[in-house]
Amino acid sequence: MNSSKKIEWLLRIGLAGSFIGHGAFALQGKETWLKWIMDFTGFDPILAGKVLLMIGIVDVIVGILLILLPLRIIILWVIIWTGWTAIMRILPFIGDPIWELLEKIIGPMSAIALLLVRGFPRTMKEWFK
Repeated sequence: MNSSKKIEWLLRIGLAGSFIGHGAFALQGKETWLKWIMDFTGFDPILAGKVLLMIGIVDVIVGILLILLPLRIIILWVIIWTGWTAIMRILPFIGDPIWELLEKIIGPMSAIALLLVRGFPRTMKEWFK
């Protein structure tokens, strides 16, 4: 196995672990995340809980797909989702210090690296390879 394949696998496993782990927290209804959803959307606790459940399911599925079928479109989703959740840390209703954003930036940066290692798609069809 060449070096780029090894790097690809390390990135896939790392990102998959992050998504499956975060998905498990969401499936357990992590209280702080539930509050964030309610504060951000204005949803009541029941609807916020359903949204968190769906996020958990999607995160676990994405984590599994990163291992089994790492389509570039899935990697794009990982970039968007991890970027959003990193930026979210410094929104006023969460109020985390900037250091949280800096700590979470590893997610989108790792996903961008994975996309570059796999090859940035030149056509729409390549997003699904």
